Amino acid sequence: MQALHLLILQVLPECKLWFLDGKDDTGKIISNPNIGYGSYTIKYANGTTRDFYQVGMSANTTGISVYIMGLNDKTYLAQTYGKQLGKASVTGYCIKFKTLKDVNISVLEEAMRYGFDTTSEKKLAKSK
Repeated sequence: MQALHLLILQVLPECKLWFLDGKDDTGKIISNPNIGYGSYTIKYANGTTRDFYQVGMSANTTGISVYIMGLNDKTYLAQTYGKQLGKASVTGYCIKFKTLKDVNISVLEEAMRYGFDTTSEKKLAKSK
């Protein structure tokens, strides 16, 4: 986890850090504790918005999950990086693997850069 943390900070050195305990506003556990990096605004269907991280990570019972948030195409990660990542499963916004040595670090870094760039471009487009 520490090596992954340092890798993410190399990708986006000046990013905002988020430390989430996995609990909702009522104190109910809804996810594993996670660390987030960067910031973008999620816009919900009902028009409300919320600031959230661009890339995140968490430890779980089967290893490590890396979350790449804000992607419109939920097949992009799997189609673009899935086969090159190594021993990892890839869903719409999550890359799961047992240990960092099981994945191709440069491909994981490329996927994270894509996530940061994509949500940063959305932020720039909104400000114009």
